[in-house]
Amino acid sequence: MIRTVRVLPLLFLPVLLTACGTEKADGTPGRAPAGAPSAPAPSAPASGPGASATPDQAEVDARVRALGVAPELVYVTDVSGYTPARQSVGVNGDDGFSVSYTAGDGTVLTLYVDRVPPAPADCPADEECVMPEKGRVVHLRGEKVPRSVLRAAARAVHRPSAAELAALLPDPRPDFTDGVPVQRGDLPPGGGAPDNSVPEGAG
Repeated sequence: MIRTVRVLPLLFLPVLLTACGTEKADGTPGRAPAGAPSAPAPSAPASGPGASATPDQAEVDARVRALGVAPELVYVTDVSGYTPARQSVGVNGDDGFSVSYTAGDGTVLTLYVDRVPPAPADCPADEECVMPEKGRVVHLRGEKVPRSVLRAAARAVHRPSAAELAALLPDPRPDFTDGVPVQRGDLPPGGGAPDNSVPEGAG
């Protein structure tokens, strides 16, 4: 009986070593036992293609000037059911601002901003007008838009944040910087027009 007791641990030793060994001889981790918690995955970096950044106000203002619009004349509104059309964003008059909002029923609400002349005229009967600051007037005009919607749009007129304006503005043109055409170096003198002159001695 004593001899049997001493032999049993030796018989089971290889089995115990096989079951408990989760690390290879070279120190490389092996397969974890079933049911053991796995190591947490590394967290994704904060920056990357999906990371959002707050637009710089100076950069947004430069995009506004590239459209010929004075940044201080940019105003927007927010009306339920109406979405701004980016392709409609542009200059109004000399340096004013204009944008149209469309609804699913086909109606269009247009907002445009002007500088107030020395003797401002009365607001037209088919518009709602707001003077948010001295020297500025915001017009709201609708095509088949109920008067109640125009009034709600007038109450919601405000100066956009940098993020709101960046999302509204059309993408900047690659050949313009701050409203000034970029000087290209890939065209020959004369704008690249073909030379149709007849060489001397030809004919």
